[in-house]
Amino acid sequence: MQAFTDFIQGFLDLGATVILPVAIFLLGLFFGQKPGKAFRSGLTIGVAFVGIFLVIDLLVLNLGPAAQGMVERLGVSLNVIDIGWPATSSIAWASVVAAFIIPLGLVVNVIMLVTKTTKTMNVDVWNFWHYTFMAAMVYAISGSIIQGLVAAVLFQIVCLKVADWTQPMVSEFYELPGVSIATGSTISYAPFIPVVKLLQKVPGVKNWNADPETIQKRFGIFGESIFIGLILGAGIGALAGYNIGEIIEIGMSMAAVMVLMPRMVKILMEGLMPVSESAREWLNKRFGDREIYIGLDAAVALGHPAVISTALILVPVTVLLAVILPGNALLPFGDLATIPFIVAFIVGAARGNIIHSVIVGTFMIAISLYLATDVAPIFTQMAETAQIELPEGSTQVSSIDQGGNLVNWVIFKVFSLFN
Repeated sequence: MQAFTDFIQGFLDLGATVILPVAIFLLGLFFGQKPGKAFRSGLTIGVAFVGIFLVIDLLVLNLGPAAQGMVERLGVSLNVIDIGWPATSSIAWASVVAAFIIPLGLVVNVIMLVTKTTKTMNVDVWNFWHYTFMAAMVYAISGSIIQGLVAAVLFQIVCLKVADWTQPMVSEFYELPGVSIATGSTISYAPFIPVVKLLQKVPGVKNWNADPETIQKRFGIFGESIFIGLILGAGIGALAGYNIGEIIEIGMSMAAVMVLMPRMVKILMEGLMPVSESAREWLNKRFGDREIYIGLDAAVALGHPAVISTALILVPVTVLLAVILPGNALLPFGDLATIPFIVAFIVGAARGNIIHSVIVGTFMIAISLYLATDVAPIFTQMAETAQIELPEGSTQVSSIDQGGNLVNWVIFKVFSLFN
């Protein structure tokens, strides 16, 4: 068992930029592609994700220090630190239940495809860490591996069903035909989609429109995404108390994010389309005219400028919420760069309307802060078990991504009733 666990951990340590190309290559072969064509598809997707994560790193490296600057200027003192998704995923994979999650997750997905209870074939194996964390939380309170695995399966089923439900929006708004998103940190916010629809029926508010196309029409060249990135980035730098040079630097970085991310997503689709077509042909021959979606990382939705724009506006909003919300103990930090993943479905539901997305996003993040605060004790216990060093000045840790995840929280609370 230990050897199998070590193999799984070693494979996962390779990261999404290796795991996804391997998965796509094997899928291509399974669906009858020639090895050369399948290898090219996997390689192209791997290159695209390398580019996507480089751009995300650019986002993280700039937003982290800026957020810290804002916190210092506000003189905030909160004792639960948001350690971010990288540390959270490490806690997940350090659990004794981790070795079971990937094989179990693949089996569950196949069963649901065969029984037609889902249309999503989720190849985003790397993000199975969300299921693993769910299992680890329940195992931590119950001591039962079985309960942990049941919780993980419930989380996965919710992810796949939400992926099916939101696929038309992913296809139409994000222009990703045949793709669905089952990432745990994104699907948790799908229940807020009706809030977007409700907001867009409120007299007066429904006319507040600020999507990228409208902004560009009104402001011409200065309404393009590259200028929006520059302005929002510079604004964050100013709020962080940066000097002029640093303000310009973070502005340029955010402008780069706005321009480069859509390019990377375009490369990804170039690699994905041949596999998607082969899958469709293979399934049509055996099961008739049946639609199957390929589940990918929510990073593919970050190519839309409205997503990044909404996320950048919500960074200072999140810090402010942490200060003013009574009962909140979480200091946002590590997962501020995860906000684009959090708002992806909301922006899609709002058809790119940045104003409506920010309003609903503010409401969502407020709830996430409370959820993350609530699970901080068990989160900290798991971090100590995994020998994750607590940040200086903190007594507990949590995260917006998984600690503030609504689906994760609901399932955890249900199991808490029995333990």
